[in-house]
Amino acid sequence: MIRCETVSVMGQTDYTKYTKFQELLKTLFPAIFGACKVEIFHGSILMHWAGEHPEKTPVLFMNHQDVVPASGEWEHAPFSGDITDDKIWGRGTLDDKGGLWAMLRAADELAAEGFVPDCDIWFESACAEEINGNHGEGADEISQILEKRGIRFAFVLDEGGMIVTEPLPGAKGSYAMIGVGEKGTADLRFVAKGRGGHASTPPKDTPLVRLGKFMAECDENKIFTVEMNPAVAEMFRRVSTAGMDGMMKRVLGKPDVYKLLLEGVMNRTSPEGAAMLRTTLAFTMAQGSEGHNVLPQEAWVLGNMRFSHHQGFEDSLEAVRKLAEKYDIETEVITQGFPSPVTSYKCLGFRMVEQAVKEIFPGVTPSPYIMNGASDARFMSRVSDNCLRFAPFAISKEQMRSIHGPNENLDLETLAPAVDFYRWLMMHVG
Repeated sequence: MIRCETVSVMGQTDYTKYTKFQELLKTLFPAIFGACKVEIFHGSILMHWAGEHPEKTPVLFMNHQDVVPASGEWEHAPFSGDITDDKIWGRGTLDDKGGLWAMLRAADELAAEGFVPDCDIWFESACAEEINGNHGEGADEISQILEKRGIRFAFVLDEGGMIVTEPLPGAKGSYAMIGVGEKGTADLRFVAKGRGGHASTPPKDTPLVRLGKFMAECDENKIFTVEMNPAVAEMFRRVSTAGMDGMMKRVLGKPDVYKLLLEGVMNRTSPEGAAMLRTTLAFTMAQGSEGHNVLPQEAWVLGNMRFSHHQGFEDSLEAVRKLAEKYDIETEVITQGFPSPVTSYKCLGFRMVEQAVKEIFPGVTPSPYIMNGASDARFMSRVSDNCLRFAPFAISKEQMRSIHGPNENLDLETLAPAVDFYRWLMMHVG
């Protein structure tokens, strides 16, 4: 699967590579493909495995098939699938062909054994996840088709958090981070205009200078409101119970009591923690003049905004627009992502995923959290109130950094437990 290159490209219309990949999947997993009704929508797969009780509410398992480009220097060729040092190497091992393999392997084993699920099980694998999937294809398209058919799911399980150590500084032990929601995304362009001219006689507050001041003030993280989501509070409680002692155990164990303290500390000291508490704005692209000695008449920067659930898109946009106006900068909305509601960590789907973790990964503490990245699960909120995000792999911090970077790899010893995790869920849904 790694060797079959499936890099997604914005605006792609040639789905030949995905057709080739799907033929490979049929060869690798013949039993489940034989047991399912299979539909293809612009390169994305939808599979329906009929259960013994079709009147029961079905469930949906998801993992995407596309990957990001493999730039940078790699120790092993990115599409080699090399197996060395007890690891498998290549683009997509973690994001997300490892999860797709484990999901389909589990279903294929069960189908080959003659197993029939209690309720209907659906599988979805999109080919547009890595290009945001919000251009009418991939999970966006399929979720709308399912909605028109009147199909709703008891819960949806997509890729997302994994099994990690020390998710917060000082948190000992291993934690299965189960995403119950994800922040919305938007791309904004900030444009500053001026008279231009020769660089030898620069006036004050040229477009680039104003943009610089604006970005510096944004970097102080004071324009967006800070608020602790109930899922984040529950994460703090579970982390404190499982792997902390001393003052941090006391503070994290009572997030409602120490709410203001926690919000302040996380917002100042932990980028990961702060991102779960407020909207973030990261500047990713910029352009000024085309000459090294020319003042630009117009300059712009692009900002990627991940808006929090409590502040939302409109209020977050208004906060940053107000600051931009202070520096005579115009704000343009380039793209606005699909919003994602938060699933309750008390729902049946979360409890089932939680139980599967306890059964297959003894000693690992399941915990809800809010994802800062985006997944295809957000589109499935059209057809389910309970969208969860978890990939059953134990990974190191170094492996986490390899996602979308060079030298992406996955430990071989994590593969069998991942299959067992999906098997357990498929055998107990309904």
